Amino acid sequence: MSADKKKPWSQPSAMAIPKGGYFPDKVEQGRYGPVFPKTPACYGFNIMAKIIPGREPVFYQYAKTIEAAVAATPDCLAILKLHYLRWIMFPIGGDTYFMYQGIFDTDFDKYTEDAVSLFGATGIDTVFENLEGFPTDWKTNAAAFVKFVREHQVPSFLEYGEYPFVSSEEIKKALRVKDSLSTMLDQMQ
Repeated sequence: MSADKKKPWSQPSAMAIPKGGYFPDKVEQGRYGPVFPKTPACYGFNIMAKIIPGREPVFYQYAKTIEAAVAATPDCLAILKLHYLRWIMFPIGGDTYFMYQGIFDTDFDKYTEDAVSLFGATGIDTVFENLEGFPTDWKTNAAAFVKFVREHQVPSFLEYGEYPFVSSEEIKKALRVKDSLSTMLDQMQ
């Protein structure tokens, strides 16, 4: 295949992101402000916030709650179009902070609206309720949820994708095709 006909996903890609998290000449406005740019890793955001003192155990219990919810209903988070989430707790100056890292296929506004909707539909509250300054009216005020996330956003300055700009659904589809081909080849033997 010639170089000019390569598919965008066919070779790894890296993108340096300017300080502040946006490309000045390409800032797209969403419903709640600028949309974080799509990178080779797709869309995503990172937040860092202080945990309300004494609430650290709640985060571990909440992780078990999410694990159980996904085990019982594997597609319970499907609306979020996630690639992955990573949650980290770490100490800074005697306090404990939480870092949330998420990569997903929709833009930031859609992701946060879907997250608020998901929590409302499942009855599972967000662990963010244990972060200092998190709005108490988040369930009925998506804008307050978004404001908190934006205020605690720590932008990446480099993002890399081994298979850039590929959605989670495209990855699952490719794996289903692979599985079907393997089954067919096994049946031919």
